[in-house]
Amino acid sequence: MQFGALGDVHGDFEAVRRIQAAHPGVRLWLCVGDLADDEGRYEPLAAPVYWIKGNNEDFDRIAAGSFPENVRHVPNAVTVTVSGLTIAGLGGTLAPTWYDTAADRLPYPKRPGGPAVRDDKRRHFVRDEVETCKTLHGVDVFMSHEAPRPFFISRPGGRGNDAGKTPINEVLSAMRPRLHLFGHHHRFTDQVRQGVRSVGLDLVSKSYLLVDSTTLDVTRVDVG
Repeated sequence: MQFGALGDVHGDFEAVRRIQAAHPGVRLWLCVGDLADDEGRYEPLAAPVYWIKGNNEDFDRIAAGSFPENVRHVPNAVTVTVSGLTIAGLGGTLAPTWYDTAADRLPYPKRPGGPAVRDDKRRHFVRDEVETCKTLHGVDVFMSHEAPRPFFISRPGGRGNDAGKTPINEVLSAMRPRLHLFGHHHRFTDQVRQGVRSVGLDLVSKSYLLVDSTTLDVTRVDVG
């Protein structure tokens, strides 16, 4: 059996539907964040997608826990077992200024019923969530939105800056999941970090993964 893995969606639900239609036997999909469109909207899907928050979401909807059919949010620092697969996540991005804030104290603009607001600190993860992730064991797939270090953003004439985040490495080292998936940078990579296979996913419009549910061997599928 297989499950699927999707990179950042950014509201391209038509691409998700096409991918799911191409694999009707795959009944479980994971997503590494940034699922919502620019207005913070989510759409129903044909098969369940378990996703972690990115930095572009409707965080009011996440707080309320109300989503369309088959859109299933995985909160930070908890485990979810689906079809015998244990999943954990650390969604959002790292902001050192807010890292030591309690997750429920992250400030956000109060605009009930309005569109998604970019300046919403709930888009970040915090130290308490990282520390809790470190205590989780028996995890098959760990998803994060951020990359582990090193993750170089290429620049002409050099390797560029390391965009990876040390807390992700810390979680990998302590948790020891069987597979790590991440997004945010919209680029496919396949590396080993802290002894864990760590795969970065493309935008969903470019490629996706099929993963063997037993071995966790990964196959990349390009979108034609």
